[in-house]
Amino acid sequence: MIRNRTVLLAFRLVLGGLFVYAGAVKALDPLDFAQDIRNYRLVGQTLSFAAAVILPWLEILAGLALAAGIWPRAAALTISGLLVFFILLTLATMARGIDVDCGCFGSLSRKSGWGAVIEDLAMLYAGICLLLVKKKGPPPQGDAPPVGDGRP
Repeated sequence: MIRNRTVLLAFRLVLGGLFVYAGAVKALDPLDFAQDIRNYRLVGQTLSFAAAVILPWLEILAGLALAAGIWPRAAALTISGLLVFFILLTLATMARGIDVDCGCFGSLSRKSGWGAVIEDLAMLYAGICLLLVKKKGPPPQGDAPPVGDGRP
């Protein structure tokens, strides 16, 4: 995995920024996003509306937290989990032969397909790299000095 702090910072800012943008675009037009969800033909109208209200805010909050470095591991885990879900959803949609816009970036969305899967895999790689960053902690302690045999 990548250990270069500059690259990891770039991953944090880019991935966080993409999720903030994607969530904001969806939050501004939840009815359109609900229709995008319905087009996948996996959930009914009620669940698609609930997801259209909740998912964008989850993306915004996780993206902000990641970009700001607030709970970066939790944010990276949330974003990585979302990406795994998006990848599986896209693959399932392709396998079922459904031609649908992914709904990722509102009106700027593209068709679900291999391009979307590859983009999501690249973002997932960045998320996993951020998840596996070693936590900074106190320096390792050496062996404790020998303590006598307990006799005064």
